[in-house]
Amino acid sequence: MIDKAQLRSSIFRHLDGLATAPVAIALKNHAVLEFILNKKQVQLSELVTVFKANEGYLNVGLRILASQGFLDYEVDNKTQEITIAVNEKTETAFSLFYLYEDVVDLLQFSIQFHPRLFEDVPFEKLNLIFEKYKKNYGIEPSDNPLKNSIQEQILKHVEGYLIGPTIVRLAMNGMFHKYFMETSFRPEEFHKSPENFKKILDFFVHLGWFLEKNGNYQFTETGLFFAKRASAYGVTVSYLPTFAKIEELIFGDPAVLRMIADGENEIHVDREMNVWGSGGAHDTYFKVVDEIIIKLFNLPIEQQPKGILDMGCGNGAFLEHIFEVIDRQTLRGEMLDEYPLFLVGADYNQAALKVTRANLIKADIWAKVIWGDIGRPDVLSDDLRENYNIDLKDLLNVRTFLDHNRIWKDPQHIDENRVSKSTGAFAYRGKRISNNLVEDNLLEHLQKWSPYVRKFGLLLIELHTINTKLASKNLGKTPATAYDATHGFSDQYIIEIDVFNDVASEARLFPDKAIFKRFPEADIATVSINLLKGN
Repeated sequence: MIDKAQLRSSIFRHLDGLATAPVAIALKNHAVLEFILNKKQVQLSELVTVFKANEGYLNVGLRILASQGFLDYEVDNKTQEITIAVNEKTETAFSLFYLYEDVVDLLQFSIQFHPRLFEDVPFEKLNLIFEKYKKNYGIEPSDNPLKNSIQEQILKHVEGYLIGPTIVRLAMNGMFHKYFMETSFRPEEFHKSPENFKKILDFFVHLGWFLEKNGNYQFTETGLFFAKRASAYGVTVSYLPTFAKIEELIFGDPAVLRMIADGENEIHVDREMNVWGSGGAHDTYFKVVDEIIIKLFNLPIEQQPKGILDMGCGNGAFLEHIFEVIDRQTLRGEMLDEYPLFLVGADYNQAALKVTRANLIKADIWAKVIWGDIGRPDVLSDDLRENYNIDLKDLLNVRTFLDHNRIWKDPQHIDENRVSKSTGAFAYRGKRISNNLVEDNLLEHLQKWSPYVRKFGLLLIELHTINTKLASKNLGKTPATAYDATHGFSDQYIIEIDVFNDVASEARLFPDKAIFKRFPEADIATVSINLLKGN
């Protein structure tokens, strides 16, 4: 029997590695680590001055190392001082950061190639690292338990770079189709360069994912575990274009990934991969949302919303899913002729609107698909009323992992007495944004929505950060480090669950305690489901 908890822990540690390695190398290359070691304790402001760094992204990077337990990180939201200090792990960890060099070099080299194909040149580099890794880079396991745990931690991070992008490419290219999962196969059945592909399979044999016999390969139980969870790597791997530029983001041009013309594809993330990865991860949360939707649309008709608005509708899959749940599992579904369901999909991205329209038409679902900005519910409300005779207040508003991705605007009203409880690290185009300001900004954002969602509520699935001390004590149990990196370096604002709920309450939107859930159900929760309603 395989130990699923241990394998799941490996996934989290691999994701940690994707985030940690490029930060470690960037700070090593600029002698920041050496400076911290010598000083023992230092303020972020001093590091910014000495190394001419972009404060916002340097802060994000240091906090990532702290989440891995390699540093201590304290933020004082009253004085705005951020203190970085060494701990018992720092010296050993820093001395092993050279192990990240190969994979970060490969990361930066690979960005010029197709993100989802195995091309020969980057593959040759990958194979060289495979061979080094198989020999543990020549490292002798230490007898000292602390040192040994750090060795294993960093080697697991390196393994993350060898596995993460590879498993995502394979999954998106059909490698984990049932055919390959249930029978043995030869490399040439899947790949046009069987010799190269064989080397990947041999590495997986080394990891215990496959058995090889006479040139035929077959999944082991361990291999199947990872194959079925390949999408768990998708979101973090989709941000590798950002991770490849971390050194530039911290020490160079903070807008390097934002130099795109209107209408051009974003370059900081592989959006197709991101959608693929998040689709696999969201199923758990959607089951909970289903229960909420069923309960709501089984109420007496006069207590039900007239419909649903999905802001940030993406490809329309969530709207389609919600419609099917209501249609098949609720009283409202039996009354649709008499009380039609107004479905509205809104998105800022024109390409997403086009895809949503096509998918909903294909599914034979009637819905309005319109442009909308999460920061301007007033414009959305006017559009719905004037063009479709729908009152936004009569709809249940639904959002999945969106509010933290609002475009930053300096708050119009700054609460001088606010002392944030958040320990997060936030930036906009390299500038550090104080946690107090992030709360002010979130408050204004929710206040804009408050008049429209008081009646039926705002159903949110949201992403959150956790304290670095909590993260470092729970390595292998949380994806927090990866989330902090993907969101911190791309100007998104994930705050702790309790901080989010407190700010929502300030906006007179209160969590429905019967519905509120967090995942996992523990202090290390990084996802929440909330129905926020006015009173």
